[in-house]
Amino acid sequence: MLLALKMLLAPALVVLTSLAARRWGPRFGGILVTLPIVAGPILLIIALEHGGTFAAQAATFATAGNVALAVFALALIVAVDRVPWWAAMLIAWAGVLLTDLGLTQMQVPAWVALVAAILALHGVQHLLRRQRNDPVVATRLPRWDLPARAVATAVLVLTVTKAAEWVGPELSGVLAPFPIALSVVCAFAAAQTGRVGLVGLLRGIVPGLDGFALFCFVLAVTLDRLPIWVSFTAATALSLVLAIALITIGHRDAPTDSARRDQRIETRPPHDPDRHAAP
Repeated sequence: MLLALKMLLAPALVVLTSLAARRWGPRFGGILVTLPIVAGPILLIIALEHGGTFAAQAATFATAGNVALAVFALALIVAVDRVPWWAAMLIAWAGVLLTDLGLTQMQVPAWVALVAAILALHGVQHLLRRQRNDPVVATRLPRWDLPARAVATAVLVLTVTKAAEWVGPELSGVLAPFPIALSVVCAFAAAQTGRVGLVGLLRGIVPGLDGFALFCFVLAVTLDRLPIWVSFTAATALSLVLAIALITIGHRDAPTDSARRDQRIETRPPHDPDRHAAP
């Protein structure tokens, strides 16, 4: 059931995020991909199968796992101009796994995990604000782009899930918060639009991860005290409120950004030999 849920929700999230990014910009798409559409149901199944106390511990680890997601974003920012997009992804994945392995060696309360996650994410946000705000060069994407993203997501879900089974219960938790949907949208952005598109996407993803961290934290501190449905309702509501706030702030800044984009953006024809191909 858990695998079927991942196979259904993760590709759907990637496709919807990609469509939203094309319609409203990469920042909007980045915010959407951080909503707990995949992780939320997975934690819910854990709570229903193993009880609130066990699920609260898993949510605490998921909260701390946002530190690894900050490392993922940082590695991509540093590597995207220095190596091919696929090598940048490998470097980012290595950073996630090493960070998660380190986190599993530490037993910390939920509030410490939240503070560490927020500090790490805001450190990356500060770095993103210092990046150049160049416009994304528009490209006409092939028809197979969205299906390819969905298939890539499904393959990554299967790979991570099988790896978790092979390494056994001790290390399977390390792979639970692996950034599957984030990896696919970031890989396609890096391959198709380079650093400019990737940075634009990360400008939505990294602030949105604050909401995911808060979602996990609320579950960590309430699942062993409140009914499961109350904990998940409160955590989901909080993450949605933060996402709406981020989108609202983005719309407030949109007029200036749109005017700048209208002056500088150029569209390359489909036959342009310099256009990046999708991975």
